Amino acid sequence: MTKSLLLSTAIGAALFTAGTPALAADCSVTVGMVMELTGPAGQYGQAGAKSVDMAFRDINEAGGVGGCDLVSDTRDSQSQGNVAVDQATQLVNVKKVPVIIGGIISSVSIPILTSVTAPAGVPQVSPASSSPTLTDLAREGKTNGVFFRTITSDALQGTAAAKYAIDQGLTKLAVIHVNNDFGVNMMREFEKAYKALGGTITSVTPYNEKQASYTSEATAAMEGDPDGLYLVSYPVDGATIARAWISQGGPATFLLNDGMNSSDFIEAVGAKYLENAYGTSSGTNPTASTEYFNGHYKEFSGGIEPDAPAADRSYDAGAIVGLAIAKAGKAEPEAIKAAIPQVVDPKGETIHAGPEEFKKALQLIKDGKPIRYEGVIGPVNFDQYGDITGPFRLWKITDGKVTTTGEMSADEVTKLKADLK
Repeated sequence: MTKSLLLSTAIGAALFTAGTPALAADCSVTVGMVMELTGPAGQYGQAGAKSVDMAFRDINEAGGVGGCDLVSDTRDSQSQGNVAVDQATQLVNVKKVPVIIGGIISSVSIPILTSVTAPAGVPQVSPASSSPTLTDLAREGKTNGVFFRTITSDALQGTAAAKYAIDQGLTKLAVIHVNNDFGVNMMREFEKAYKALGGTITSVTPYNEKQASYTSEATAAMEGDPDGLYLVSYPVDGATIARAWISQGGPATFLLNDGMNSSDFIEAVGAKYLENAYGTSSGTNPTASTEYFNGHYKEFSGGIEPDAPAADRSYDAGAIVGLAIAKAGKAEPEAIKAAIPQVVDPKGETIHAGPEEFKKALQLIKDGKPIRYEGVIGPVNFDQYGDITGPFRLWKITDGKVTTTGEMSADEVTKLKADLK
């Protein structure tokens, strides 16, 4: 019978010795996962949880960490910060997990960080929380250095969205945004850049999540006769808002955030209403990992498409955490925190996704050699605040499908942001 080990420091010491994973038999290593399995961001969390589990499956097939299988203890945040804190508290204080993966959205990740993981010194890796507040917290010394994310900050994505809008001739837009940390920050960064580039914002309308109707918000946003709508939302609420906008006579011209890059969103709104819909996403540099993930994820996930929101970068979050546990050589939060940047070492041997590649990675780690995991979203490095930099994907919805129209590099966006100050 498999013995489940919950990774306390004492138990971890038994699993790992002298910085090298020991070949312990019949054991499992539990990693905490807090995902938005239900609520407005449920589509993100369901895809993300499957991706993390796929990464763990692949590492286990490669031999596991210290001879032990990685397993996840997955909790549903219900897309609510208070629920997420309760679940993370159980995982960290009761289950004694040494690392948390999640949440997906910033309004879940931030309270987990400030209330649970930072005070406990437990590493937290978010696949998709993009709020600039997370960088600010790290810069102010409030994260204990435990936070990492596999997505770029909205401080840059808002600027990229503004430039893309102007380039597409969208010069007079209304804004409807979710009234949480993510939505407020995205709107703020977009507004600064958009106005500086010559765009006009006719109105800004925040909304609260999970309402049955958004007719009043759509009506309010039409003041000023905008030419289109910048919608900062999640797939479920976003579809309801877009339908309300169209039914109230709003022009079927949209600028969308990365969460609207979703087949469910397109189907719910209707492809014929989205032929003039543009969007930005934290981009990817395709690697062999991308090819592997795209070829295997749908079968593993039970039918979820590999382009589902947050799926790709969630696999990378799981892979990085799993490899970091192996690299740490002991199941302790502090050691895992130190190991997370080390498994993407630019000087290391390149490793891609999948069991065969992870088998090579685990051997290199055992031999004391550096590795560089180049994941599904491409090669990344973590800066001192746990942030990554990367390109931004520019896309358009055509015939009911999201098609890439171009890319803006992080350097381009950073320079533009500086020039617009």
